[in-house]
Amino acid sequence: MINANKPKVNPLSRMPRQQRLIMAIRGGAGVGKSHFISSMSEAGLGKLCIFDTERKARLLRGVGTAFDALEIEKTDELPEFIEWALNGEGREQNYGCFALDSWAAYFGAKHSEMIEAVRARTGDPLAQPSAEELAADQMILQGVLRRLCIESGKSVVIADQIAARGKEAKEDNEIGRVLPMTASGLEYFVDVMIEVSMQERDGEITRVFQVVKSNSPAFEVGFEMTGNIGFKDFLDHMKAENALELAFDKPAKSDVPEFIEENAPLSIAPQVMTVDDLIKKAEGNGFKQADIVTGAKIYHNQPNIYHLTSEQIADLDRRMSARMAKIQTEPEKEEKSVKRIKSA
Repeated sequence: MINANKPKVNPLSRMPRQQRLIMAIRGGAGVGKSHFISSMSEAGLGKLCIFDTERKARLLRGVGTAFDALEIEKTDELPEFIEWALNGEGREQNYGCFALDSWAAYFGAKHSEMIEAVRARTGDPLAQPSAEELAADQMILQGVLRRLCIESGKSVVIADQIAARGKEAKEDNEIGRVLPMTASGLEYFVDVMIEVSMQERDGEITRVFQVVKSNSPAFEVGFEMTGNIGFKDFLDHMKAENALELAFDKPAKSDVPEFIEENAPLSIAPQVMTVDDLIKKAEGNGFKQADIVTGAKIYHNQPNIYHLTSEQIADLDRRMSARMAKIQTEPEKEEKSVKRIKSA
């Protein structure tokens, strides 16, 4: 139901005015995903807020000072914490960017709850959810990604975990599976998906950040960065590519108001009767123009009917209408009187 009291948003005010980067960073345990997330606090985007489902942000340097990290003790708390940060009291913190560490931990915990519910319902301790149940579960859980990546309007990094090489390909080929589930959940919401790994390059072990999926013209699939890379390096690359016109620093000016002002409803003015209308009405009901002239003299002291005001014309119209109604009722009274005489 549409709230009549709610201001009407001007769609033209929602034209993009500021650039942001939504990233997913995937990799095995210990490759530096959390360290990369914490580097958002050094990218000049404002205060960073990390939603920590793994409760490992306490190990990061700068927690509580350079950025905030909110430990998610129970998986059901995550949507509540996001709501707090986006629309609740957390807005007073003026967060400039967000991160979720990690999507796999949240998704895995909620997915396990769904499997337990299926097994409790069927009574089969080895029962697995159907493909339809998996798809439905995935759509519900993606609400968290939608809030962070779309509704926040900020730059966001989502950390995800790759359990083991080859495992995803095997799972993806199993009949009826909707996997890799975490990857397919992320790819719809992020601009760029990065896979980070430890590799040997030039005789040394180094971190390799490789673009595996991209919706951004600044990052082609296969593009790599190596070494101690942070979020700011990706922002700098986007700026250097000149692929986008919008700035990260502050929104571009807009002369378009956010809301459409509701104009007061126009009142329809009653149709004003003219002298010609009055004459036409009089002649159509057995009167003459001379009757109008006489009435104008008697009631308004105006011998020239074409000098009558609209109020005076309306007054003569009311008097004529009253006279017409009286004339119409007189024959009816006479007819009733005759009937009474005859009946007597």
